[in-house]
Amino acid sequence: MAATTEEQVERVRALVAAIPPGRVATYGDIAHAAGLSSARTVGWIMRTDSADLPWHRVIGASGRPSPHLANRQLRLLAEEGVPIADGRVDLRTARL
Repeated sequence: MAATTEEQVERVRALVAAIPPGRVATYGDIAHAAGLSSARTVGWIMRTDSADLPWHRVIGASGRPSPHLANRQLRLLAEEGVPIADGRVDLRTARL
């Protein structure tokens, strides 16, 4: 993976910060909007620099959260009114 610039990190952070309560975006959505070639880069940025962001509003393309975050992420999303069924976010309804 090519080195990630500080500008790219800040672009991803700004996009994540702008996701309103009750809505979600996928890692791929954020990558596309930030001009990045890979959703994995967004995942890396989120793992390393998202403690102060609404990280729970970024989800995989399947609508399922990562297993190690699933309970917490789904609880936070449900509290915001995001439609969830069988452990999966309804992306058709909640996606930006």
